Amino acid sequence: MTYPLWSPDTSRRIVARIVVEGDLILQTPAQFSNGDTDELTDMPLLVDPFDEKTPLLTGASIAGALRNYLREREHGYRQSAGRSSASVLLFGSLKGDDEGEQSPLIVEDALGKPGTFGVETRDGVGIDPKSRTARQDRLFDLQLWESGTTFPLRFELLIREGDDADALKRALATALTGFNDGSITLGARKRRGYGRVIVAGWRVKTYDLTRTVDLLDWLEHGDEPLINVTSVPDIKTALEIADLVEDRRQFFSITATFLLDGSLLIRSGSGQDDRGPDMVHLHARQADGTRKPVLSGTSLAGAIRARALKIAKTLGARGQAQGLIDGMFGKEMQPGVQPEASRIIVTETVVQNARTDLVQHRVSIDRFTGGARETALFSEQPAFGSTRTTLTVDIRLINPEDHEIGMLLLLLKDLWTGDLPLGGESSIGRGRLRGERATLILQRDGTSRRWEIRTNEQGLNITGERHELERFVAALNRHFKEAEK
Repeated sequence: MTYPLWSPDTSRRIVARIVVEGDLILQTPAQFSNGDTDELTDMPLLVDPFDEKTPLLTGASIAGALRNYLREREHGYRQSAGRSSASVLLFGSLKGDDEGEQSPLIVEDALGKPGTFGVETRDGVGIDPKSRTARQDRLFDLQLWESGTTFPLRFELLIREGDDADALKRALATALTGFNDGSITLGARKRRGYGRVIVAGWRVKTYDLTRTVDLLDWLEHGDEPLINVTSVPDIKTALEIADLVEDRRQFFSITATFLLDGSLLIRSGSGQDDRGPDMVHLHARQADGTRKPVLSGTSLAGAIRARALKIAKTLGARGQAQGLIDGMFGKEMQPGVQPEASRIIVTETVVQNARTDLVQHRVSIDRFTGGARETALFSEQPAFGSTRTTLTVDIRLINPEDHEIGMLLLLLKDLWTGDLPLGGESSIGRGRLRGERATLILQRDGTSRRWEIRTNEQGLNITGERHELERFVAALNRHFKEAEK
């Protein structure tokens, strides 16, 4: 018995197709790994197998990031979605739901635009929290696509007969909004500053397949880029949506601007061959094509984790302290230990107006003779600060508890007063900051609270309920006292 290749009874009865395009631009380096290792690097990049050089961002990665963001926005961080959720409506049924439906959204692979991409290599190292020196066997390197790498995105939303088109467009607009508000980051180590993106503009075209002219247009040109469609910055406007899905995420964020007091040295892995300094501060290409000195998210996260553990051990027993830090920063990768993702999210930031063309020569001194050690002369090229040199630190804690907020406030105090240095060679005065201003935001239970902190001649000027900040710090002390009982 033969069956027809198509019949109206099995058709999905698609009445419209909405094509959405946009150019995704990396704002910080991103690591899209192919999952293998090679002789040159521990984490090589995923490329187009056709030419083995063009960056490849798979549709599965894009769809996964969008679905996760939409679910978190609708239900909160680390909350599950039900069958009626917008994320299920747009991306299909949950895993294990045999009666669910497939996704009406088609997400295509994205290949990097020629002329926009380059490869950057960075070294990573594990830090011993006691000695603040590199751990043995914890040195690794990874390849990254540079900032400014552009990926053309393309989505196609299928509207079937009987579908709620407005609900589907609302879900899609909400998901795509995550690209521009900093909520969606892509690739590996995205909670340590890598993979931040924006989409410069959106192009949308709707094919009404119930109209013959649109049907023929889609059949003839449906797979072509939307080059004749005007780009719109706001996806809500492009899709003609009034409101997005309500944001139910809970977080505490710190955005603080500091002056660089002295110099900062985050090693870039190597100097300039045999002709330049032995150590050069880390520079990274920006989205506009310039190369600027940066404070990497990995360096910032490592420093605040080590200091947080030190504070916690001062206030509580070792086991209690380690449990608190693991709960905030995630458990370290160890054999037999189930890893957990960090709830602390940090970003990579540019060191603005720093002087990076000065080379400092140093020598190691023999403590017995008081003279210079042989072969111990070296040179460094750090980022030197002035009264105009600033850097802005962004730290976010998802699903915060009061005592965890108190810990972040103590970390902010240590950064503000220069007691917590960043980068290397802190023993000779590098990496110290002076606080200028900070914005604190707590979003919880549908409400948002905000505090502003500024330095003035009299000390600190705090806008907002100051006693609430003191209550968070008191909650940290109370947390350890109650755990000891």
